[in-house]
Amino acid sequence: MRFFGLKSCDTCRKALTALRAAGVEPVVTDVRADGIGDGDLAAIMTAFGDKAVNRASTTWRGLSEAERALPVDALLRMQPSVMKRPVIEKDGAWFIGWDKNVQAAVLG
Repeated sequence: MRFFGLKSCDTCRKALTALRAAGVEPVVTDVRADGIGDGDLAAIMTAFGDKAVNRASTTWRGLSEAERALPVDALLRMQPSVMKRPVIEKDGAWFIGWDKNVQAAVLG
């Protein structure tokens, strides 16, 4: 299992705690510190498209109109912290966020 998030994100910390409590130790990528690889970004774009952007985030609110108008993949390369988090890849399936459905899919 692979986990894409931010060390400073409360939701990411909760998700990692739950995964580890369930005996799962995912490979963690901090999108701000480590970036998102081209292959992973392409897979995220295929799975979620523009839903990969967290338009409620502080980062999004701080962007200029020109930056907000960028294609999603270019925006995520430039500002990876604007990505909705966490993004989890499990056995080739991709999940975004940490709602009950995602928890059931990755923990159950």
